[in-house]
Amino acid sequence: MISKGDQVSVLDEAINGVVVAVKDKEITIETTDGFMMTFFVNELIKINDSSDLMSTIGRINIGEVAKEKEIPKPRNFVKERKDKHEISAPEFDLHIEKLVPNKRGMSNYDILTLQSETAKRHIEFAIKNRIPKIVFIHGVGEGVLKAELDFLLGRYDNIVFQDANYQKYGLGATEVYIKQNSK
Repeated sequence: MISKGDQVSVLDEAINGVVVAVKDKEITIETTDGFMMTFFVNELIKINDSSDLMSTIGRINIGEVAKEKEIPKPRNFVKERKDKHEISAPEFDLHIEKLVPNKRGMSNYDILTLQSETAKRHIEFAIKNRIPKIVFIHGVGEGVLKAELDFLLGRYDNIVFQDANYQKYGLGATEVYIKQNSK
């Protein structure tokens, strides 16, 4: 890679010079100040001649570069695959703004009670009507509603729940699977 007569620069020091001798992995250079110094190959880097740089630049086809910039690259995203017969799960938004027209006069306890009662009603309905999966949108917030929802869902034997699809809902939803008993 580096041969006699090449212009080199020392990597960790501000020293430049011309290669005088190459012996195995040791290279002797004459610095610009006229000193003879020996370095290992991995301590040096070859400096390109500016005329060589101009010839490299001249080989670049500007038309091709411009054409590459014009062609829009296809967007890369993963589309959620669904079975043709799969019916999307019903979503229930438990945000208080979606449940009542005006929350004025309601305490935090009243709001949480209404939200958990609404969730319980939807769970009972899904169990009764053999709906296999539902999604509760609770938002992120401080996690009080999510904790209440987890407590409520944990009281059912035939229910399994987990965080819903992050790409679709972020962290603010819980997916509920209802195991159907064949009685």
